[in-house]
Amino acid sequence: MHIAILTMTFSLPGCTSLKEKRQRMGGMHERYGRNPAVAVCESGARDSLDSSEWSMVVVGNSVQEVDSLCSEIEDRIQRTVEARITDVVRERL
Repeated sequence: MHIAILTMTFSLPGCTSLKEKRQRMGGMHERYGRNPAVAVCESGARDSLDSSEWSMVVVGNSVQEVDSLCSEIEDRIQRTVEARITDVVRERL
């Protein structure tokens, strides 16, 4: 079993309320948490209006499987989330 933690930090320029932040970041948990190989949570900047941090724990039978899933998540987030990605950290356990 191989495990990686993918942590992504986002900038939300012009965001003026937590409600707007939820709308812009909306569905992160729902979209990626459906996959049984991925656990998702908002891991930082919860009370900040203009930033957000999300972590995904990804598990798989091989390093290649885990890396592929992490890359897929990163690519999909870049296309679907209304925020600027400011940092991406991928750790293997």
